[in-house]
Amino acid sequence: MGRWEPGARERLARAALDLYVERGFDETSVGDIAARAGVTERTFFRHFADKREVLFQGSAVLQQRVVDAIAAADHRLTPLQIMITVMRETQDYFPDHDFVAARQAAIDRNTSLRERELLKLATMRAAAADALRARGVDDLSADLAADAGVSLFHQGFQRWVAGAAPDLVSGIDDAASALRGLTA
Repeated sequence: MGRWEPGARERLARAALDLYVERGFDETSVGDIAARAGVTERTFFRHFADKREVLFQGSAVLQQRVVDAIAAADHRLTPLQIMITVMRETQDYFPDHDFVAARQAAIDRNTSLRERELLKLATMRAAAADALRARGVDDLSADLAADAGVSLFHQGFQRWVAGAAPDLVSGIDDAASALRGLTA
């Protein structure tokens, strides 16, 4: 496949993920990824800042979708209800379970990638809290609802990827139910 074939970004992402699962993240070079995708290293860097970003490329888009959904949420909902509703709506962002599961396996095998994932979640949490504040939610309530919502997303995502829930929404609902049980 020539390096000018369309779909280089997708080929690079797939090649990187396959290599991370096969060899491990640290054992895979940008050159390895580019060669597997049939492109040059220069092409890789046109699409990704570094080899970690292959795994986290959609984080900013997901975060913006969460912020936009918070802004558009029904004003009759409590801040926590907004967060649960918004987190459930992220389901369509992750259509390919096999890709997501392989991505998570690669992340779980590497400490620096797990740290990066936690940083991305913290960034989403801060953006969600700011979006709640923009709706007039007080600081403490905005922070608590954002913390809880992102935690429910993370727990639900982990349950779905592990096969403990049939889909992301069910995983989030399981986590929300468990959270409610803690206060009963």
